[in-house]
Amino acid sequence: MNRIASLSILIVTLLGVQSCFNPSKPNYQYFPNMYEPVGYETYADSDAFANGVEAQLPVEGTISRGWQPYDFPDTNEGYEAAKANLISPIEVTADHQKQGKELYGIYCAVCHGDKGDGQGILMTREKYLGVPSYADRDITGGSIYHVLMYGKNAMGSHAGQVNAVERWQIAQHVLKLRQNLIKK
Repeated sequence: MNRIASLSILIVTLLGVQSCFNPSKPNYQYFPNMYEPVGYETYADSDAFANGVEAQLPVEGTISRGWQPYDFPDTNEGYEAAKANLISPIEVTADHQKQGKELYGIYCAVCHGDKGDGQGILMTREKYLGVPSYADRDITGGSIYHVLMYGKNAMGSHAGQVNAVERWQIAQHVLKLRQNLIKK
């Protein structure tokens, strides 16, 4: 009898505790947003910004960190001016040429070929036609930099992939490839 009384008290206690539990509202939560996050719609209106737009515009006249001005416009005249007047600020060193060769292999060789002869894998597979050989072009370091900056004809800009120093390193390597092609 004593066992039956203890068992019945245990069952009543468990049922009492279970009746207080509400799975939709736990009793105590530490950092409740971790358990029930607030959902935001992607382009919903927000009072986070005073002017009601999704992002603030920078103060007029400010310059982004690391940004260097490039004074040659994306025009044929800008290309010719860069070709004639733009000079590399980095020295021609073995380290720069080595880095330029690596970057050329990543970004340029698929179209222009490892030797700069215009016979890259995309050219030989006829994905792009008319890729020029560096031997056929009158190019300078400045013109190469300008084309990497803005692109030209079917070639797009690589300014988003390589920074200013890397563009000059690639230009050094391209000029070296051009010399090798002209010697042949």
